Amino acid sequence: MAGRSQPVLAGVVTALVGFASSFTVVLAGLRAVGASDAQAASGLLAVCVASGASAVWLGLRHRIPMSIAWSTPGAALLVATGAVPGGWPVAVGAFLVSGVLIVAAGLFPALGRAVAAIPRPIAGAMLAGVLLPLCTAPVRALVEVPRLAVPVVLAWLLLHRFARRWAVPGALVVAVAAIALTTPVTGLGGARLLPAVELTAPAWSVSALIGLALPLFLVTMAAQNVPGMAVLVGYGYRPPFGAALRATGLTTVVAAPAGGHAVNLAAITAALAAGPDAHPDPDRRWIASVTAGIGLALLGLGAGAATALVALAPPVLIEAVAGLALLGALATALTSALAEPAAREAAVVTFVVTASGVTLVGVGGAFWGLVAGGVMLLLFRTRSAGPAAPQPASEPPTEPRPAPAASDPPGSDSGSPGPGPAGSGSPGVDPVGVASSPSGGQAGGH
Repeated sequence: MAGRSQPVLAGVVTALVGFASSFTVVLAGLRAVGASDAQAASGLLAVCVASGASAVWLGLRHRIPMSIAWSTPGAALLVATGAVPGGWPVAVGAFLVSGVLIVAAGLFPALGRAVAAIPRPIAGAMLAGVLLPLCTAPVRALVEVPRLAVPVVLAWLLLHRFARRWAVPGALVVAVAAIALTTPVTGLGGARLLPAVELTAPAWSVSALIGLALPLFLVTMAAQNVPGMAVLVGYGYRPPFGAALRATGLTTVVAAPAGGHAVNLAAITAALAAGPDAHPDPDRRWIASVTAGIGLALLGLGAGAATALVALAPPVLIEAVAGLALLGALATALTSALAEPAAREAAVVTFVVTASGVTLVGVGGAFWGLVAGGVMLLLFRTRSAGPAAPQPASEPPTEPRPAPAASDPPGSDSGSPGPGPAGSGSPGVDPVGVASSPSGGQAGGH
């Protein structure tokens, strides 16, 4: 009995932690791009059900613990982008196109390789710039609403020290208690506590396709899908990446008219279902991911109540809880952005432009950050690839150098660093896009 209940319990924990840790980010993002409270609740319900359906299908089909979630960095991108010309229908159209691109990446591996071709420092810097506005919210909340924010931040600090997994859910519980103590009971009188599906006919514009759909696809791939795959590989699985992309992309397309922004492989909570805590036998851990999918779909039924509660709170307090959930992702993204000295200035330019939140010709800062960083990177590469200085025809005698060790390859110089692998010393190409590890420390969402 214990062997059967262990993966089920792990799945329940995965669903609870995933939902509580970042649903505030989803609601903030959907509202930022023009959703009403009812449409935001519909969007949260949609991504919960779509994630659950994908997790159940992939788990039963492949018997691998492939945890599925919404794109938390994608929701942060929505916050950074703000209102788009054309309003909510255009945002829904961008969600749908992003889902189509994810399906295409699953069908055509060349598209996935094109995403992987984005240098890791540039991808990390763009993600860091997207996350920064939300990650500063706890500081603003401490100044603007100290009575509410101080207990939330203190709870997060204590739990982060002693029970890190529950730090953000614990902070959320404290925030809910603070809201309940400071809000009249009649505040929920006219609120719709049960979510309803609010379908929106999608619309499209060139600026939204470039400034929202494309960055949403790139962020979801680089910060969620590929790191989520890396977690599974780290635990010894060989997951079918194409099948996962097709399933999550298709459910994103289906969820988009209801307000769902993006469904993808889980990155952080993936370790909860794929690790040994889920079950000693790796062949039984898929039960945890299937249970997590069912649990997340059921938690989506609380989207209406969650949205109503969020609507009662000062916006900066909800953003503060979301920011606390993203601090680890910001740290990892910054580390990835600054890890390579040759690309450091290009990464900083990408970060600054993205974080500025500028909008040019209707296109948001995430796209222009990628463009600016790419231009800087190209300039540095061009400069470093200039003509080599001429070598003298003859050199004075020098001290004889020690012979290469037997293990050195022919032509190598054991007395100085060799050229290394192709491309070393310049911004590298990493299929993950941002740093990742099996422990769940990658710059991704839940």
